[in-house]
Amino acid sequence: MPYAVDFGTVSTVGLESSPAAAALAGLRANEARYFKNKYDHVFTVEPASDAGPTIDWVHRILAEERGIVIAAPPLEATAFQVEDLKIAYVFYENGLSINVMYALDDLGKRAVGFKLSDGMEIPEELASFKFARQKSKLAGTIRGSYFVIKNKY
Repeated sequence: MPYAVDFGTVSTVGLESSPAAAALAGLRANEARYFKNKYDHVFTVEPASDAGPTIDWVHRILAEERGIVIAAPPLEATAFQVEDLKIAYVFYENGLSINVMYALDDLGKRAVGFKLSDGMEIPEELASFKFARQKSKLAGTIRGSYFVIKNKY
């Protein structure tokens, strides 16, 4: 069942099985606030069991672009379009969040972003990336990295 993320009251709904549930909920709420403020979009997630095509698309990009296979199971995902951008998010049990920003215009920006919940270790499959720190009232310290997508998906 889809869940509209409330960034006013951070909730672990849908993330309870994660050892980083509270931090991951803050990270998810931080993303919800960003999309509401920038695009007036309500950030709605659904359980991974209902989001197969979105998760498959994100995993295909990771595998084909960088040979990355995420070890942790996905808990939730979402996909939506704002302006000329197709956006997808997958939230994982270990506290990882992966997003794909994919411009529909061939000249637009396309990238994969990784965000680590406050306190989580860098997953082995992402050890080659450098992570920058960002402070968030909702999520504590977020560490993030990204890479540019080169192919078409």
